[in-house]
Amino acid sequence: MLDRPMAEIEHALEFTAAENDPRGQLRIAVTSIAEEFLSGPLIASFAKAFPHITIDVTVTDEEFDIVAGGFDAGVRLGEVIEKDMIAVSIIGEQREAAVASPDYLASHQAPRHPRDLMQHRCINWRPAANVAPHRWEFEENGIPFDIAVVPHITTNDLRLMLRLALSGAGVTFGVRDTFQPYIQSGELVPVLEEYLPHFPGFFLYFPQRRNMAPKLRALIDHVRSRQSARFVTPPL
Repeated sequence: MLDRPMAEIEHALEFTAAENDPRGQLRIAVTSIAEEFLSGPLIASFAKAFPHITIDVTVTDEEFDIVAGGFDAGVRLGEVIEKDMIAVSIIGEQREAAVASPDYLASHQAPRHPRDLMQHRCINWRPAANVAPHRWEFEENGIPFDIAVVPHITTNDLRLMLRLALSGAGVTFGVRDTFQPYIQSGELVPVLEEYLPHFPGFFLYFPQRRNMAPKLRALIDHVRSRQSARFVTPPL
């Protein structure tokens, strides 16, 4: 049996080797609305850069202790992350959007104020069956307020909300990044833009540990490098 000093040296050598070639399974709990993280390129580029790390992503909107759940890290909006966690920005400020299809708006006058939503067919989100539907958050003259719309359709599936809005089922509400490609193509039309403020975006978060696992350090560095690349001015 190795004595303690030799065991510590061997552990340090193994840790250094792992830092140079991170490996193992990385478990991440990600909210379903984190479009930037779940869209594909971020995870795909990380997997390509670190072929010996296997990635297990659980998409969940439940709020729970990621450490007790056996996860290495999580991705959520900054405002709902526990204070004792370390958080690294994935993307900067976000903005929500209320959208509907041109066909729906052709037969229903577009809302001019958030209170007008009470007269519309709304497609709303809830994180779980036993949780109340999401209240739509707005701001007027610097004062925040929310509306408890009466949803015609409620679901915990963001993609279903998107497909229903594209099909003309009504007005839906969510992070603008989710709808942006369809807004640009004209398939969805934003409404109530002047009442929608910016808010802190999504963060990768994890517990503070004295010796961070190299696989987690690799993910943190990857996220930071992608974030930095957003602010690099391209050559002329």
